Amino acid sequence: MRIWDISMPVHAEMPVWKGKDEKRPHLIVTRDFQNGKGGRETRLVMDAHTGTHVDAPLHFIQGGKTLDQIPMEQLIRKAKVIDLSAIQDVILPEHFAGHGISRGDFVLFKTLNSTEPILERDFVYISGEAARALVDMGVVGVGIDSLGVERDQPDHATHLALLSAGVIIIEGLRLDHVPAGEYLMIAAPLRIMGVEAAPARVILTDLLDPDDQY
Repeated sequence: MRIWDISMPVHAEMPVWKGKDEKRPHLIVTRDFQNGKGGRETRLVMDAHTGTHVDAPLHFIQGGKTLDQIPMEQLIRKAKVIDLSAIQDVILPEHFAGHGISRGDFVLFKTLNSTEPILERDFVYISGEAARALVDMGVVGVGIDSLGVERDQPDHATHLALLSAGVIIIEGLRLDHVPAGEYLMIAAPLRIMGVEAAPARVILTDLLDPDDQY
């Protein structure tokens, strides 16, 4: 069985939203084999939206579901990687119309973001119109290989369209080494109670049986 780790490495100099220093993780060694004895301990200070992470509805929907209220069945399931690496700027409905998206799919968009160094600002993103089209198609989740499903829209149309329909969002994926196709996805966000997002380790594996229902 093949395994693809599609998560961003976490480190102090990693790319973050708009390059904001306050969003960069801090790893502070608080204990380090004093006098050659004991052990090592590290404190991690990190924004919930840094790196690969899962957005819950509460991110933009007041009173929406928190991260810990997302059923794991929505995060461990069949996922469809769709190659849109020819798109230069914004994903529109016509770009994925012919890719066989079905009701109940969790779609992962592989874009130019995966073939270039990770961009903190001018990355490929999903338009509000495309988000509404995905909702109409009945998807249960959307992932993308950028730092956000939207770039800097003041009305947050993309987030609102998806999250108001209960569609789960995964941002910050790395898909450069993953061919288009169907996989079993295991997305495991930290089980932090009452929050709108959390960092996640996300992996893909071969489907054990393509006809299985996940």
